[in-house]
Amino acid sequence: MVFVDDIMIPGSLYALSIRAPIARGTLKGLTCPQLPSAYTLIQGKDIPGVNHLEEFPLPILAKEALSYIGEPVALLVGPDMGRLQEYAAQCRVIADEEKPFFFEDLPAAGRILAQRDLGSPAAAAPGDKSAEDIPQRILSGTYQTGIQEPWYADPQAAVAVYTGEPGAARHLVIHTATQWPFHVKRSVAGVLKLPLDAVRVELTALGMHLDGKVWYPSLIACQAALGAYLTGKPVKLVLTREEDFRYAPKRQRTVIAVHSTLGKTGEIRETAITLQTDLGAQGVFTDEILDRTCLGSLGAYKLPVMSLRGTALSTNIPPQGPFPGFGISQGFFAIERQVSRIADALHQDPAAWRKQHLFPKHSCLAIGVPVKAGEAEALIDMTAAKSDYYRKWAAYELLRSHRRGTSWAVKDESLRGIGIALAYQPSGFLSPPQGGASYGLELSLEKDGSLDIYIASCTEGFARLWRQIAGNILSLEAAHIRIHAGGTEGLPDSGPASNSRYAVELSSLLESACRALEKQRLQEPLPVFPLRVRQSYKPALKVPWEGKAVAQPSRHYDETALTRLGWGVAVVEVAIDPVAYTPKIRGIWLGIAGGRILCEKQARLSVSRAAIQALGWAAQEQLSYTQGNIPENLFYTYGIPDPEDIPLIQIDFMEQDSSEPKGIGELPFSSLPAAYVQAVSQAMDHPFEAIPLGAKAIWEVENQRRKEAAL
Repeated sequence: MVFVDDIMIPGSLYALSIRAPIARGTLKGLTCPQLPSAYTLIQGKDIPGVNHLEEFPLPILAKEALSYIGEPVALLVGPDMGRLQEYAAQCRVIADEEKPFFFEDLPAAGRILAQRDLGSPAAAAPGDKSAEDIPQRILSGTYQTGIQEPWYADPQAAVAVYTGEPGAARHLVIHTATQWPFHVKRSVAGVLKLPLDAVRVELTALGMHLDGKVWYPSLIACQAALGAYLTGKPVKLVLTREEDFRYAPKRQRTVIAVHSTLGKTGEIRETAITLQTDLGAQGVFTDEILDRTCLGSLGAYKLPVMSLRGTALSTNIPPQGPFPGFGISQGFFAIERQVSRIADALHQDPAAWRKQHLFPKHSCLAIGVPVKAGEAEALIDMTAAKSDYYRKWAAYELLRSHRRGTSWAVKDESLRGIGIALAYQPSGFLSPPQGGASYGLELSLEKDGSLDIYIASCTEGFARLWRQIAGNILSLEAAHIRIHAGGTEGLPDSGPASNSRYAVELSSLLESACRALEKQRLQEPLPVFPLRVRQSYKPALKVPWEGKAVAQPSRHYDETALTRLGWGVAVVEVAIDPVAYTPKIRGIWLGIAGGRILCEKQARLSVSRAAIQALGWAAQEQLSYTQGNIPENLFYTYGIPDPEDIPLIQIDFMEQDSSEPKGIGELPFSSLPAAYVQAVSQAMDHPFEAIPLGAKAIWEVENQRRKEAAL
């Protein structure tokens, strides 16, 4: 496959966006210089169909309301990019500016996209508690997770081309790198008011996308398609790297406050959680992200009395999310930091506290799904043994107690710490796209023994995995297995390639289809080739938060996404540089309970990559909006982990008696950041609550200690 920018079609036009200069307001008009006949200005009024993406209320081109700086208002289309840029510089967006809303100003009336109010009944009625049972302390923390940029290989882009003779039935072909080809197809058809079979999507190289190409390619494709529809010529729209950095979706910022009332032995008696997540303008995957954040914030611990208010907020920054974890990683960061702080306050080993207070082996998640959590305790012990966690924690804790209340100015010694965290991962979407429509794949076995697999989207890693699965079941060589995964033409709708669902749900469908083919081949005396099988999956929908929600959301979720949970434990060891105050990672250990591992090599690669990206989110990837805009210097200073910064990552898979694969690729995002922050917290004897956590935050703590010591 090639990248979109490598596609060169004779006679192509280029397109670029005219963008809103304000964060919030009402569009009044647009001034543009006189354009030569070869150049075209396209505005929202020129859209023949609907002015939004399928499923999401995101406008293709703003027509009235302006919601964020950089929102596309118009397109300039023409044969020369240099002249397009000159004309674009002369265009002026005329708007009445209004006061914008930002995360720090909310919640405010009308800015709530979705809300969850959950609660469980009190464990005992008032007055039933004896004096010795009265809770002894309350521990509170406010945990913040920052914004993360996907930083994929190529910026968002699309090429739209009409095929066929003018006057006859013509087809619009979209070339783009997308995780969800059929969403592109349906969105383009709706915007241009075309029948679905008149739109075809062909995939270009996808690469490592970090779920940054689930829905945003549909927006770029609709804009390129609009240009091709109105001009009758091929149109290429490629964002600059800076445009992509400023306006494409990112992992959203989240703030979660957790208040725990503890009993005399350190058990959690009551829990109150308040969380807010900033989804930016409009809101994309709102229910999915909010539900996952709420679920993650409840963790895997006994919470007999619980109240939770979760709010997804709309602000005047570009639409945010999704990202690996779809919010559950932010939730787990909060609860895992909270339980580590509880253990610290009780002078207990955080790993031991976790094992003692895990919810029962046969229990139910708060959302209402039965879950088997028996492997969590064994997984903690396995990972602790591999990392020598228990000995190191005790040694570092002893050093911490000796230097408590002092600073480096008093005692010049190396500071070390170690942290541990636990998380689980669903295997698919809680809120299925298209309201629970089915998706699937097709197989065709030829007489010569070759196999064709038809699926909408597939990376090279999954292609190797699926060839191995099919080859093992049907006794075929990998060279005899062809995977057709180029988009939408003649291929089944396989849904969005995200949330590890390709590794779990689609792989399970493939196994089922291969066994059906094998059955046909063996049971029919004279099989008629080619033998064909189509396997599809339809989500099993249930009411969410059953028995827990005070106000039930008027929608359903897919319970099967939570019946095959993958579990992960992360241990991180750090040493604090006494000169630069930079935390140096001495080692990362990841224990994974992923059910049946389909391909260990691919699984290790997936988990290792996720660990590196999770480390970047936790330790160094600083990104923020100032009055709705990313400061210019951040485009040049935003850093991802360098190869020399990446420590040894040891990955161990726990043996399990399971015939089912489970999701594992997102577990590092949900466990590693909390383990890292706990390690730094032990080293510095300070309860850090936010990521990214780097030298600046550490220096501020040490500087404050020095000031206090000088008094």
